[in-house]
Parts: sequence; structure tokens; C-alpha cells
Amino acid sequence: MLLAVLLLLSLVFMLPKQSRGLLRSIGQPLAQIVALPLNAFSTLDRSLRDTWEGYVALHHVAEENRRLHRELQQLRGRNVELQEMVAASQRLAKLLEFKERLKPGTVAAQIIGRDATNWYRSVVLNKGERDGIRVEMGVMTPDGVVGRVVKTSPFSSVVLLITDPNNAVTGLIQRTREEGIVAGTVDGRARLKYIPLLSTVRAGDVVVTSGLTGGFPRGLAIGTITRIDKEEDDLFQSAEIVPEADSHKYEEVLVIIDPRPLGEAEADPAASSTGSSGEHKP
Repeated sequence: MLLAVLLLLSLVFMLPKQSRGLLRSIGQPLAQIVALPLNAFSTLDRSLRDTWEGYVALHHVAEENRRLHRELQQLRGRNVELQEMVAASQRLAKLLEFKERLKPGTVAAQIIGRDATNWYRSVVLNKGERDGIRVEMGVMTPDGVVGRVVKTSPFSSVVLLITDPNNAVTGLIQRTREEGIVAGTVDGRARLKYIPLLSTVRAGDVVVTSGLTGGFPRGLAIGTITRIDKEEDDLFQSAEIVPEADSHKYEEVLVIIDPRPLGEAEADPAASSTGSSGEHKP
């Protein structure tokens, strides 16, 4: 087709003027016919080129999106780590502040294990006999009583939670000043037993440690009474308690090494010092 066009153009310049006019009149329509496929090929070429360039651009955009997505995932992971560090710092700061305010001597410990069976409700601490921890010592958090140490080794100890039915702590109703025994229940709560029948205890009353028995000083929060149970033939009332310290939330605890009140704890060193010197001031 192209060869024919070139041949016609050659004839136009070689033939006389009249013949060239005739050929021009014939060649113009022919040139338009020939131009149609050429224009089509040109348009197709531009379309393919634009499509390829668009594909390359989209490929680069997709790769950039994948890179940005990876960076976003890394930043999210880092953000979670930072949030966990902030939460841990806040917990430790709260624990340290409480430890400073608390009068008895305490040892801070971290929970490193939980009982996975249904036999006992207990946790394992990363501190033991080497740190001065002994059986029957009380364990608490800034929120309240956690439980009691029941087993020790040089580097760890086991704490029976306040919600375990085998645990018992002497409790005091803060409003009425009446005492009872706080023991765990099978549903993971606690119950205050042996409340006098004439007691005016009611739901919402706070129960604290009495300080008379066990490894706890007086006044540590145990829980809040939610229900009173009183049977007609019973000699005592009992009350259901929701513990203040949630066993599923705390990660650090304080083990009470010396549960004595501050006055008694401070008096001993002075007394021993006086006794050893053998001198008495007037």
C-alpha cells in the first residue's frame, strides 16, 4: 500500500501539468483511504504506550503502598510496645508510691505464673526465701488484699488467692466494726462468715483486714459486700464480697514482711537500743 502511494507521487512530478492535475484529483481520495489505517495504527500505538506507562506507574504505586503498609504495621507494633511500657511504668509507680506510704515492711514481686488447674486459685511470684519471704505472709496490691503465701523456695513462692475456698482471713466491716472470717468461694468471689445476727451490715459496706490474725496489718481493703444471706435458723449471717484486687489484672504485688503497725515496729528498735545500753533517761 505504501509503495503504491510513493509510485503515484512520483508520477505526479514526472507527468505533464494536465496529467498531474488528474492524478491529484484521483490521489486525494486514495490518500485519505490510505491514511485511515495509518491513523488507526498511530492511535493504537499511542493507546498501547499510554496503557504501558499507566501500568508501570500503577506498579510503582502498588509497591509504594506495600512499603507504606509494612511501615505502618511496624509503627503499630512499636506503638503497642510503647503503650505496654507506659502501662507498666504507671503500675510500678503506683506500687512504689503505695509501698512508700505503707507502714509495714514489704517486698515487691512480679507474678510469673498462674495455676492452670481448677484445684487451687494461686499465682507464682519471682521472689522467695532468698528475699525474706516465708509461708503465711500476706500479699497485696494498692487495690487491696491478694492472698497468702503457702509455699516457698529460694527463688520463688506460691500465693493462695483470697478467692480460693481453702484461704481464710479475718475481716472487719468498716462501718459497723464487726468481725468475721473471709473465705473464698467456688465461683471465684469471697464470703464474710460469722456476722452477728443483730448486725446492721448491708450491701455496699466495705470489708478490711482486722489485723488480729494472719499476715496482714489492720485496714487493708478486702472487698465490698454485694449481698447479705440470713437464714431463719442460722446463728450467724454471711455476706458475699467482691474482692477489690482483681486476680486477672495485677502483675506486680507486695509481700508483707512485717505486718505490725508502725508504732509497734518503731518502738522495738528504740527498746532494744535502750535495753542493750542499760541506760535509762529520767
